[in-house]
Amino acid sequence: MGLELYSKIEAYLDFEDEVYSLHKEFMTFVMVNELDNIIDIGCGQGYFLENLKINGKKAFGIDLSSEQVKVCLQRGVDAQCMPLNEVKEKYDCATAIFDVINYIPKKPLKEFFKDTYNVLNEGGYFMFDVNSLFGFSEVADGSLTINKEDIFIAIDAVYDNEELNTNITLFEKQESGLYERQEDCITQYYHDKNSLKKLLKDAGFHVEKIKEFNLHGYDQADKYIFICKK
Repeated sequence: MGLELYSKIEAYLDFEDEVYSLHKEFMTFVMVNELDNIIDIGCGQGYFLENLKINGKKAFGIDLSSEQVKVCLQRGVDAQCMPLNEVKEKYDCATAIFDVINYIPKKPLKEFFKDTYNVLNEGGYFMFDVNSLFGFSEVADGSLTINKEDIFIAIDAVYDNEELNTNITLFEKQESGLYERQEDCITQYYHDKNSLKKLLKDAGFHVEKIKEFNLHGYDQADKYIFICKK
């Protein structure tokens, strides 16, 4: 669903400040609660895993993109390309950061929460962020172009009917001097707070806190951060 192509363009999107801000929120919770033995679900290129490692935390990451996991391994963190339901170890904390939940459709999300519950030790925490309706309809909806010396990227995101469909087009210069075109689409799904609370409860979680979070500097919250406990 476009994850491999997204991994190629991620470095050009200039999300460093947003990534830092969100990771700081998650790391603060980890440090304050003295959590260790953490699984980062949808770990991407391993930035949060690296932060955990720097702070002396034991951590393991999984992602469905083999390209993302390659970057993780180059970064020197522990990660594998595998689905959550194949994880056999137990952890004291699970994280899913930067839209991971929004990539999962409503029906499979029920199983995802159950699988997350199953990889946690008793009393373990599950912390994740999810886009608010404002975050989808007002912040993410729109177009963006990036023009570099050897690369051109066009992104067109449209929010409709509780889905954000993002078309990505990449033109990449080859050794021949010609440009290769790659194109794919990423779909993200809006999940309201009440439906998430119900799914989490059905999976066995207790929702301890839902925090409004402003990632992009607007007056309204564009994200919610859920803190849940097994």
